Amino acid sequence: MNNWTKRWDDRYSNETFAYGTTPNNYLKEQIEKLNPSSILFPAEGEGRNAIFAAKLGWNVSAFDISEEGRNKALKLAKANNVFIDYQVGELETLDFEEQQFDAIALIYAHFPAEIKSDIHKQLNLLLKKDGIIIFEAFSKKHLEYVTKNEKVGGPKDIESLFSIEEIKADFSNYEIIELEEKEIELSEGLFHNGIGSVIRFVGRKK
Repeated sequence: MNNWTKRWDDRYSNETFAYGTTPNNYLKEQIEKLNPSSILFPAEGEGRNAIFAAKLGWNVSAFDISEEGRNKALKLAKANNVFIDYQVGELETLDFEEQQFDAIALIYAHFPAEIKSDIHKQLNLLLKKDGIIIFEAFSKKHLEYVTKNEKVGGPKDIESLFSIEEIKADFSNYEIIELEEKEIELSEGLFHNGIGSVIRFVGRKK
């Protein structure tokens, strides 16, 4: 097991949900505007967002590198009487198909810096034409915030954080419905608490 996987298994192995069991606010706001169809949640951790989508009637797929995260997500799904298809592994090892999904939700999907753009480009292939990306993650400015308050969470290296320019480059074949850098207050479980800086993006694949 590599250090990255171990880190997330350790975080998710506690009884308490690391980021809570309620959905991310931005995801909730955006997904409720769409008609339920098929959606993928990369780096989905303990499942709070995937389960919310399933409760709205979406056909939900998810993946993560953490077996512990999947265990918690399936427990949460059972408690909510919904089904999610949750795979464990790195994206290139999983059996998703091109143009399989109507939507992809990237919510704090902070992949290692050296692969994050490649992952975005692989995910783009899995989305149908006119499919929607919903994205929220910490911006490069967030470094200032996490230095002052560790409780807000997020990566502590600038390369793992996002800029508007990176999002435009990674999703260049998208109509931008919304793209902004914004200061927000987070209150999500144990590890996202306080003021931080995020990039929010909704795009439609051309």
